[in-house]
Amino acid sequence: MVTLRSLIFTFLLFASAILLSGMELVFFWAPFRIKWGIAVAWARFSLWAGRVFCGLVVTTEGKENIPAAPCVFLIKHTTAMEAFWQIAALPPATWVLKRELLWIPVFGWALGFVMKSIAIDRNAGSPAVKQVIRQGRDKIASGMSVCIFPEGTRMSPGETRRYGVSGAALARDVGCMIVPVAHNAGDFWPKRGLRKYPGKIRFCIGPPIDPAGRPPRETNLIAQQWVESKMAEISRIYKEQPDDRQDAPPG
Repeated sequence: MVTLRSLIFTFLLFASAILLSGMELVFFWAPFRIKWGIAVAWARFSLWAGRVFCGLVVTTEGKENIPAAPCVFLIKHTTAMEAFWQIAALPPATWVLKRELLWIPVFGWALGFVMKSIAIDRNAGSPAVKQVIRQGRDKIASGMSVCIFPEGTRMSPGETRRYGVSGAALARDVGCMIVPVAHNAGDFWPKRGLRKYPGKIRFCIGPPIDPAGRPPRETNLIAQQWVESKMAEISRIYKEQPDDRQDAPPG
């Protein structure tokens, strides 16, 4: 039954994403609030489908930590769930993502043309960081936050690597806060494989971090230490890791 339920959920997730993308392209002329409202409806549907078909009960903690002004969210990335959770739970935001996603027919077109994501070449190094700062500055000035997966790709639960510097550099450049987000979705939604297992998924929004007066790498380390410590607290898989791994992300 787990496999069958997972198949149904996966089908609904992909089918609804294609439908959403088509609607976004049809309404390309509409104000952003309408296009964002369509995306929120899809995200809430996806969370509902995950709960009904796979028993994935999602809770969000720490909403009081979200600043009133636009900010940079640094979100742990282990599953596809973070993509639609952030639309449903966070203020309107643009995404920093790999440019290859824009090449996907319909879905990628909606991400780039309609939702105006910041698409980067992950191998570009310094030019990619400058692109995030330049385009992110404009997004934040328009009232939107910026969401970044700072490790650059999905990580297997229990693993981490050096955070990319672009989020912290952007936050320091514009003078906004950084908000870290940890969660245990990977305990129930494996990185590889079809099955999704029932359980309670906790998305934990951390206290804002002020990047002023410190190098971006130092700000990253503060954010990463909070995320990894929180993951060790809430994730079953993290609890299975060696003790010297949990509180010592690479510097």
